[in-house]
Amino acid sequence: MLKATLRHRSVAAAVLVAVLALAPVRAHAASKEIIALQTQVQQLLDMVQRLQSTLDTRFGVLQHLVEQTADTANQMTQTVTTLQQKINQQNDALGGKIDTASGQVQSLNDSVDELKTRIAKLDKSISDLQGQLQNIQSAPPAGTQPAQGAMPGGAPSNDGGAGPGGAQGNPAQPTGNGAPAAANPPLHETFEAALRDFNAAKYSVASGEFQDVIHYYPMDELAGSSQYYLGEIAYRQGDYNAAVNDYNAVLETFSGSPKAPAAQLHKGFALIQQGKRDSGVHELRLLIARHPQTPEASQAKAKLTAMGIHSTTAAQR
Repeated sequence: MLKATLRHRSVAAAVLVAVLALAPVRAHAASKEIIALQTQVQQLLDMVQRLQSTLDTRFGVLQHLVEQTADTANQMTQTVTTLQQKINQQNDALGGKIDTASGQVQSLNDSVDELKTRIAKLDKSISDLQGQLQNIQSAPPAGTQPAQGAMPGGAPSNDGGAGPGGAQGNPAQPTGNGAPAAANPPLHETFEAALRDFNAAKYSVASGEFQDVIHYYPMDELAGSSQYYLGEIAYRQGDYNAAVNDYNAVLETFSGSPKAPAAQLHKGFALIQQGKRDSGVHELRLLIARHPQTPEASQAKAKLTAMGIHSTTAAQR
């Protein structure tokens, strides 16, 4: 029994010694784990700091790129604005040049018309001289009775002859008491005088003369031209509404007049001046469709181009 008790005490002592011997080992192992864990935590903290630094650096670079992009966009906006202003200025300058060129072309057309009237007057004078020469050559011998309707000396009588204005002129007819009635003003001379006054900016005088041509010779080609120049006078004086009415009279009453293309061109210009942009554009496109090979069509295309409008859109009446 005693032996057993001693044996148990020996075992307990051995166990206690083993525990006491093992206790520092476990404490030492736990200390190493804590140190390793602290080392890993520190490494993680270092990695987080490096990551934060990297993110800050990249964010700064990104912010700089955004600022550069914004500056570039602002510069491009300013450049586009400047370019648009230049384009508008060029369009305005081109429009002014077109109007100037149109005026020069119109002045040239006026000079051509005046030259035509002079040539027509010269042709008439030559024809009259040739007729007088033929009458002189075919005069009856002396002592014979001149034929009825012929004047002495072979000169033809005025009865049934051409009037002062050419074939359209009305001769002075005798009244009941033998006095001649007032004759119509000569056609070509009146129109030529009206053109001179028009080119000299004597618009009130020229207007009256053009109206005389229309009144006394409504069926003559020069009546259509006179109606056109009445529109030109109104246009130059800034009365665009009256100008449009006069141009309409050319297009409707004298549609076959050589001034019809110019009347339609300037009608379009007058409508645009009135602020009726769509109507003016329609007239210019209609002119291009009706008279594509005329100088007026070229001017209409140039005007539409200066306005930024396509000129080939089909025009309908």
